[in-house]
Amino acid sequence: MSFDMLASFRSDLPVASDGWLPPPEYSFVGGHNDAASVPFTGLAEALVTALRREGSNLAYYNLGGSPLGHEPLRRFVVSELGARSGMTGGPDQVLMVSGSLQALDLVNDAMLSPGDTVLVEQATYGGMISRIERMGVRHVGVELDEGGIVLADLRAVLDDLAADGVTPKYLYTIPTVQNPTGTVMPLERRQALLAIAREYSLPIFEDECYADLTWGCERPPSLRALDAGGGQVIYCGSFSKSIAPALRVGYLIADEPVIQQLLALKTDAGTGSLEQLALGDYCPSHFTGHVDRLIEALRIKADAMVDAVRNEFGDQVHVAPPMGGIYVWLTFPEGTDTDALLPAAKAAGIEFNAGSGWSSDSQWGKRRLRLCFGAADVDTIRSGVTELAKVYRTS
Repeated sequence: MSFDMLASFRSDLPVASDGWLPPPEYSFVGGHNDAASVPFTGLAEALVTALRREGSNLAYYNLGGSPLGHEPLRRFVVSELGARSGMTGGPDQVLMVSGSLQALDLVNDAMLSPGDTVLVEQATYGGMISRIERMGVRHVGVELDEGGIVLADLRAVLDDLAADGVTPKYLYTIPTVQNPTGTVMPLERRQALLAIAREYSLPIFEDECYADLTWGCERPPSLRALDAGGGQVIYCGSFSKSIAPALRVGYLIADEPVIQQLLALKTDAGTGSLEQLALGDYCPSHFTGHVDRLIEALRIKADAMVDAVRNEFGDQVHVAPPMGGIYVWLTFPEGTDTDALLPAAKAAGIEFNAGSGWSSDSQWGKRRLRLCFGAADVDTIRSGVTELAKVYRTS
């Protein structure tokens, strides 16, 4: 008899994985990006250059430097990426992390305990919802419209919670190219949101992982930039969407005492140095040109997907053109259950993200779904949406 190691595992673990399977013909899930746009030649040349210069430092954790991360990359984050969203500051306000998911984990570890309450947007990142639920933390949704968080509803939610003696630990928001809706919060609403946050002493966790891929409007200043040294906003960004998801390099920007406390929770001995070396040499000269080309490729795909949805579903389904990023958000008629469509879609070679997993209220999300257009080519997008419409009509 073999020993049953699983019997010794905790009973509250997530459902075990079935193992890796190749993606189906029409895979519209996850955060995959345009493969033809990955600047692998430039990254390879940058890494070789960096290794020739600093290769011996691989003998040391963090390349023998700061545990905050590779300093040239942190300087690029504050000088170039920070400037794009109006932020100022120095490299010691930046902590490099292993993708934005580690950023979420660090902030949650620092701020949350079982029984706490967090405010999230009505439609939001599914990875955030699953993480705080596993921590035993309650999430309360705030209504969204085409301009992001509806401020009247935010105030009403805060007042209702206060009446119950509940103070939320923070507001998690994705104001620029919201995931999954693809909207961008305008400047005036950002300013008003900050005013409400100050009135209620509400910390803000600002996730801008898609902000570099904005095309539907001029990119507004980040909430952290508008906070103007107020210290009320922790900012999260990532190279996963602007360069390549497999690099797993993200960053947190906050006041130095906050960064130092988050660093104390980062017990992984450092985010991968090879990725940071490559990005640190590649980005200063090439980031802007690369992102401009990537945006053009993604915009073509976004238009193709929106057109395909409108052609195949007509007025039955609401879809708004995203203002950037790699997703479209579909809203179906009342009574639709997109979770129930998953088996038939799988049989037809289609993957999508059902809206229940990307919503603060799973019942509200049941008639919605998210489609990722980042990796598929235009022909695959069109034919995949056609097949999805067939599944919808016959289910």
